[in-house]
Amino acid sequence: MSLLDKIFGLFAAKKGKTALKPIRLKDRFVLENRLGQGSMSRVFRAYDRQLGRHVCLKILDKEKTNRFEQRFIGLKKPSEGEICLGLRHRNVVTTYEYGITTEGEQFLVMELIEGLGLNYLIETNSPQIRGKRIPILVQVAEGLAYVHSQGFLHRDICPRNVMVTHDRVVKLIDFGLAIPNRPEFLRPGNRTGTANYMAPELIKRQATDHRVDLFALGVTAYETFTGRLPWEATQSLQVMLSHLNEPPKHPLELRPDLDEDVVAFLLKAIERDRDKRFQTALEFRDALLALPRKDY
Repeated sequence: MSLLDKIFGLFAAKKGKTALKPIRLKDRFVLENRLGQGSMSRVFRAYDRQLGRHVCLKILDKEKTNRFEQRFIGLKKPSEGEICLGLRHRNVVTTYEYGITTEGEQFLVMELIEGLGLNYLIETNSPQIRGKRIPILVQVAEGLAYVHSQGFLHRDICPRNVMVTHDRVVKLIDFGLAIPNRPEFLRPGNRTGTANYMAPELIKRQATDHRVDLFALGVTAYETFTGRLPWEATQSLQVMLSHLNEPPKHPLELRPDLDEDVVAFLLKAIERDRDKRFQTALEFRDALLALPRKDY
């Protein structure tokens, strides 16, 4: 039974969600420094007095989270905390607990990942990524395959949401936009994610499926190999729509040393026709493993 089946089983077994006892963050956590600022959250390195260790504390913005949840009224959408608490995989960030603050904000207590974002490694052409691009992307694909096997779509795969530890273990993070892989959640109209990684069907507000994550993974792979996006970076809807009619930059224009097999892989990974791109995360992984082992 997948995690999603278990969650919906719990929904069916009770009339409402069990009330969480609000906590005062200052009573339990020592906030040491800010780790990041998401579109819907604040993230801190914190010392958890209850657990007796350092953790990553994610506090969700109440208004932005409520606006997002309003899209799914009547659908019994699991919260980010409910989703994350049940995910247990080497390549997915571990969540220890979730709850609500006395200010009415949801929070998650997660493992503290000692490492760097894939986006930073790409932007700086870090030595940590050189020669390790294929193993890193294999782990991203395996983490995503696990998320899909549990009945969820991540909906925000991008280098910013991939952490690489100092031991080169990859962790998928930020499930704030994750949704169940069920027909009622995949109807046309729900355009969410990071603009430059959105699949064409998502941009056009069509019905979606798990392949939106595979397109985003493909753009992430393209960027990991070439250091650039396949289309002009944008936050503009009009530019996003224009991407649908423009071919991507050919990978060899950005990196002439790429093997032909790598080029073919990258172009398939960002196919705008979802039936022509990779169909599962495991297929994506297997294609990566079949690539020539050069110093990528």
